[in-house]
Amino acid sequence: MKDLKVLVTGGASGIGAATARRFLEEGAQVAILDRDVTNAPENVRAFVADLSDDTTVQKAVSDAAQALGGLDVLVNNAGIGAQGTIETNDDAEWHRVLDINVLGIVRASRAALPHLRDSDQASIVNTCSIAAWTGLVNRAVYSASKGAVQALTLAMAADHLPEGIRVNCVNPGTADTPWVQRLLDSADDPADERARLTARQPTGRLVSADEVAHAIVHLADPRSGSTTGTVLAVDGGMHTLRRPPA
Repeated sequence: MKDLKVLVTGGASGIGAATARRFLEEGAQVAILDRDVTNAPENVRAFVADLSDDTTVQKAVSDAAQALGGLDVLVNNAGIGAQGTIETNDDAEWHRVLDINVLGIVRASRAALPHLRDSDQASIVNTCSIAAWTGLVNRAVYSASKGAVQALTLAMAADHLPEGIRVNCVNPGTADTPWVQRLLDSADDPADERARLTARQPTGRLVSADEVAHAIVHLADPRSGSTTGTVLAVDGGMHTLRRPPA
């Protein structure tokens, strides 16, 4: 993977930052896109972009590809969380979440495609979620957005296979990231909420950002050349295993 040219959206923190660092360890050249790049990992090229704004996305992706000298891999990791049922989330919240989590992938991928077509080892990896598979309480709009991401991944894989562009996604379980910590901080009892989230993981612990990053890098690796249209669970068995509660 030496000198593979990689762009990671949402790469300044959490899973995105872990992914950027992992690619760097493998010898890749890495750029990130984020709304705030203050805490971007060392040795990456950082560009500011808001995935809800197609103009800024187009410019940032173009600038990143120019800085890297091309583009081999796009990791669509940026996204936002949301809580609530179909009743408690109004139309504005539905539009906000779908605009970032689904159309954000569309905008970044659309901007990256001209550059990826010039690569002989092109790959797109989308960060999806266990919520695409498993009904979670109080996560209606978030789950709907991630279900769309999973379906979009498969459609993109079919569309761009003839161009030599592989498209896959990872479905993390509840990951120990700043985003999840913000959800915990908003709970009435953060310690109790963390215990509840941990208990629903068959492994008895939250997924680490590094574990998700490992899966993303594996899917993007040119040695995974026959892997496309794949949904890879990194969820501690949450989707497939049923164990008695501790």
